[in-house]
Amino acid sequence: MRILVVEDEEPLADAIARGLRREGMAVDIALTGDDGHEKAAVTRYDVVLLDRDLPGMSGDDLCREIVASGELTRVLMLTASSSVSDRVDGLSLGADDYLAKPFAFPELVARVRALGRRATPAAPPLLTSGDVELDPARRTVRRASGPVELTRKEFGVLEVLLSAAGSVVSSEELLERVWDENADPFTTTVRVTVMTLRKKLGEPGIIETVVGSGYRVPEQGNARG
Repeated sequence: MRILVVEDEEPLADAIARGLRREGMAVDIALTGDDGHEKAAVTRYDVVLLDRDLPGMSGDDLCREIVASGELTRVLMLTASSSVSDRVDGLSLGADDYLAKPFAFPELVARVRALGRRATPAAPPLLTSGDVELDPARRTVRRASGPVELTRKEFGVLEVLLSAAGSVVSSEELLERVWDENADPFTTTVRVTVMTLRKKLGEPGIIETVVGSGYRVPEQGNARG
């Protein structure tokens, strides 16, 4: 999942981002409403964690903009107020969920994951190709020979490719969906990650390189290197 944290308290924003990255999510940070608006306009996020009280564009106005865009992006409002009227106000703006500060981090993760599932088209419980099986909920991958241990980025790449159902996914799209804005667009990290992923999955290979376009996992699982 690609997440945007819009929070003007930089230590809190950094802490949230670090925690979500440990959960395998790609996270960008905006410290002002204007910066958040700019990032949300150019990148399709699955979930935006949005503080209501922001410098520049307010969280309320940014929420309205995101909802009006028609994207599937889900908004989780964060605020220091836990009053019922404040929650009602936030939800009436079009926010999908609301969480008062301070909050328990496991609850934040659970809410983000739930919103992320609503931000993308329904996927089967298991993603498969041939004898390769990926379980998005349990974050596990198996092949006929047994479990396959993957890094978070390798898992993310495989999940995106399997979810594409045979369509080609460009390196740029993989970089956007699995990494975050700090990733160098000219880096070889996608190619290297695909290479190590292929090695871990073993033979026969399921990831096909489409020269000049990107990568795909053919629906029948008969891939070429």
